[in-house]
Amino acid sequence: MKELTIAIPSNDGETVAENFGQCRKFVMITTREGKEISRASIDPPEHAPRVFPAFLALRGADTIIAEDIGGHAVSLFNMYNVDVIQGARGLISDNVKIFLDGDLKSRGSIYSHHEGDYDYGNLKPEGE
Repeated sequence: MKELTIAIPSNDGETVAENFGQCRKFVMITTREGKEISRASIDPPEHAPRVFPAFLALRGADTIIAEDIGGHAVSLFNMYNVDVIQGARGLISDNVKIFLDGDLKSRGSIYSHHEGDYDYGNLKPEGE
């Protein structure tokens, strides 16, 4: 099984942040063969439309586990081939374990925080 990098928004490094776009940090967890092999906390750049998806994709995120995340962010993550699971709450460690066991599924609906259409320009992953 290949390595997998999971990015989780957090405010305290222990629990999933309620709002993806307003988090204070991202916890980056690398797994191999269903086991956590490393964990790091990184500060996000200043929040603006389109910034977090590119920031996390360029740092190797394969999966995002979040509570509330906007539909535009999900679309951008999908452009970068990054999976998004939304509706997660509670401890990061619990959510990662449930995810690695194959039992963490998206629940609820993706909110639409921003109104209007965005021009995503050239935000395609390299090679496309």
